[in-house]
Amino acid sequence: MAGISVTAVLHLRNVVKQYGDARALDGISLSLPDDSYISLLGPSGSGKTTLLRVIAGFERPEAGEIRFKGERIDALPPHQRGIGFVFQNFALFPHLSVEQNIAFGLTNRAIDPVTDSAVVRRKVKDMIALVGLTGLEDRGVSQISGGQKQRVALARTLVTEPKMVLLDEPLGALDANLRTRMRSELRSIRERCGVTFLHVTGSETEALAMGDTVLVLDRARIAQHGDADTIYNRPSSPAVARFLNCYNLLPGRVAGESFVSPVGTVSIGGLRQTAASPTYAIRYDRVSIRAKDAALADGETGVEGTFIASEYTGSAVNAFFTLADGSIFEVEQHLSHAAPSTFEPQATYRLAWKKEDALVYA
Repeated sequence: MAGISVTAVLHLRNVVKQYGDARALDGISLSLPDDSYISLLGPSGSGKTTLLRVIAGFERPEAGEIRFKGERIDALPPHQRGIGFVFQNFALFPHLSVEQNIAFGLTNRAIDPVTDSAVVRRKVKDMIALVGLTGLEDRGVSQISGGQKQRVALARTLVTEPKMVLLDEPLGALDANLRTRMRSELRSIRERCGVTFLHVTGSETEALAMGDTVLVLDRARIAQHGDADTIYNRPSSPAVARFLNCYNLLPGRVAGESFVSPVGTVSIGGLRQTAASPTYAIRYDRVSIRAKDAALADGETGVEGTFIASEYTGSAVNAFFTLADGSIFEVEQHLSHAAPSTFEPQATYRLAWKKEDALVYA
């Protein structure tokens, strides 16, 4: 089994989920550590939400087993699993106040509902303070912001004291600025609670920024797991590198210490990994743009490209080039390093990088 930690709160072994002839989960095996923030990253249709729903008990797998805190739970209904779930759309009760929404899980749960109103008020008050909603207790949920709704949804789950919380793209409904702020707030809340969060997202930036461990799901399988630095700098396959949206990928073949591609031959000097389709990968921010006739330094390699456009992103400028086969090649220039360069449309430039910075899949 693909283990992440010996101190694990959740184990999945060979879990399969099918819809008709299509496998949404194809033999998933993993272990999630206790008291940790886990990001689950994957493209649309990779099985992310299905995996979350199977863990929560909203879907039953066709095969495999799920163990939570040492006990097998794949046959248990959701309310008996001790696992909280925060939905993407928050799923708040519009007719209830902030305080009433948070209290709902305590007073209405199937097992051991809390009937003492004083205990409910105390627990809800503590949770409201934890998530930063003090002063909003009597507000209707239609009278608060998106970020505040997110906190209410999280508080409603946490007040029941789950041992693990599943978050299905919890920041997807928020605007960009609020998403950035909520990243740090979610991490801070999790650390104070001391439970494991499993956070599903389609954003590579969000996953890398938040996860102590990052799982990459591709085509219903776990393609890679590891810390954010490993995922970013050493993606295990061309598929993972492509999904990270920061690598140029060149198809071709290995010939000794060179890689022969439709856009030219480049030198190999970096990490080599096994893959079904030979691919050469170089990260956007590892490439420099030079005059067409500029010589390469020792240890460098590169290709020629025709400049077509650039895009300002705030902290960087991304320049786009077409290569000999018509494919697009991207270069990211961080503005903290130097003033942005200007390039002549349809002019040819040399795109160079250190060969040690490249990844080769063969």
